[in-house]
Amino acid sequence: MLPPAAMWSAAVLLAVANFMAVLDLSIANVSVPNIAGGLGASPGEGTWVITSYAVAEAIIVPLTGWLTSRFGSVRVLVVAMAGFGLCSALCALSTSLNFLVVARILQGLTGGPLIPLSQALLLRIFPSHQQALAMALWSMTTVLAPVVGPLLGGVLCDAVGWPSIFWINVPISIVATLALWKCLQSHETPSRRVEVDLIGLVLLVVWVGALQLTLDLGKDHDWFASDLIVSLTVVSFVGLVTFVIWELTDDNPIVNLKILRYRGFATSLIALALAMGAYFATIVLTPLWLQTDMGYTARQAGTTMAGSGIAAFVASAVASKMLARANHKYMVVGALLYLGIISFIRSGATSQMTYGQIAMQVSFMGLGMSFFIIPLMTSALRSVKTEDLAAASGLINFVRTVAGAFGTSIVTSAWINGGSRYHEEIVSALQNTRHLIDFFVQRGMSTEQSIFLIERVVAGQAAMLSTNQVFTGCSVTFVLTALVVLLMPLASDKTRPAR
Repeated sequence: MLPPAAMWSAAVLLAVANFMAVLDLSIANVSVPNIAGGLGASPGEGTWVITSYAVAEAIIVPLTGWLTSRFGSVRVLVVAMAGFGLCSALCALSTSLNFLVVARILQGLTGGPLIPLSQALLLRIFPSHQQALAMALWSMTTVLAPVVGPLLGGVLCDAVGWPSIFWINVPISIVATLALWKCLQSHETPSRRVEVDLIGLVLLVVWVGALQLTLDLGKDHDWFASDLIVSLTVVSFVGLVTFVIWELTDDNPIVNLKILRYRGFATSLIALALAMGAYFATIVLTPLWLQTDMGYTARQAGTTMAGSGIAAFVASAVASKMLARANHKYMVVGALLYLGIISFIRSGATSQMTYGQIAMQVSFMGLGMSFFIIPLMTSALRSVKTEDLAAASGLINFVRTVAGAFGTSIVTSAWINGGSRYHEEIVSALQNTRHLIDFFVQRGMSTEQSIFLIERVVAGQAAMLSTNQVFTGCSVTFVLTALVVLLMPLASDKTRPAR
């Protein structure tokens, strides 16, 4: 047992490790336009910085259990922390988008183990009567990171430049690596040679990677008119089917799909994937729209988005207290319908909206998120037997992260394609453009300036219409997800396998 001072020092360090892993997903959200502009890429391509990190992080999570069994939890944590700092430096030094995406993949692979291991080690070093307090500290960092991320990312991008959002990790990683090893080396878990489901891991990487590439590259290759996209789709589908068959028949699967036999868990997982995909897509699209078409700086966009995290933080305390009294199913359904209504309201946005109006709508979205995700994940874990809790938790984290990445890619593609389509429709609907040009020329503008101004207005309106279309789609997704949740067993029901 560690002395109290060392124990709480270790708790703070473990909370920092979790905070950094979660932060580096949200801190990049408001930085996409700056990164894309700095590396000569389009805003759509810039979102690869987010999706590549999320997918890599999701893939490594199921492997964390094997890594800790083979090498020890403290060693894996310390190496992951050191690797996270090194990969952050590679991200900051990137001179091309391709290099940055590769560096972000490596950063996700090293950051993924930090989340489950920091939680597991906290429970290991604290006595049972203090574990709740330690987990409260850990959970606080999980909730605060999405609040701090947009604010910090916006300030650093405007004041220093986008590489600074990665450089900031380096000194923290160095200090945390050395301090964690010093504090926790006496609490190393035993290591042993265990088999890893290598085939399952390869299949997981193949189908997830191929699907993510399909979603990211499709809009640039005219989708299924491209042999590349068709090939990637086939690889993804075949890989997924083979992966499912293999995992269901292997004695030591990397992802235990057999726990989907619990109807409550399976339904919760579907709802989590749909709702998280829609919600995460909105928090990625909003700062992209604000900076690309509304003229916001990264700092202003970050401040706007911070309201969502603050509202979620406040609401989480209320939602947690309601769990003991309220029916989980109806809490989730109510929250999803609420998010659907707010998304529908946001689909009526205009380019004349004020900062306060946008920030209020974003905050309202965050308010509903806690009332959805907390009871849903609680119900999901209550639906499985005790011996399946570890596998269930791993699968939930995998689905939650991958759904966010997939949702981001789908919505970004829909937004860009919708913008192009609306642009063509507006241009074709314009009559007597020559008259407009002459009007501006008579007021002192050159012909080139007049054409640029008209094009800017048309592009802005097209982007606004496309943004509203995306929010309409998200609204429909939230409502459909609420209908899915109605199929869940009641929270008071006993665990029962799906039939």
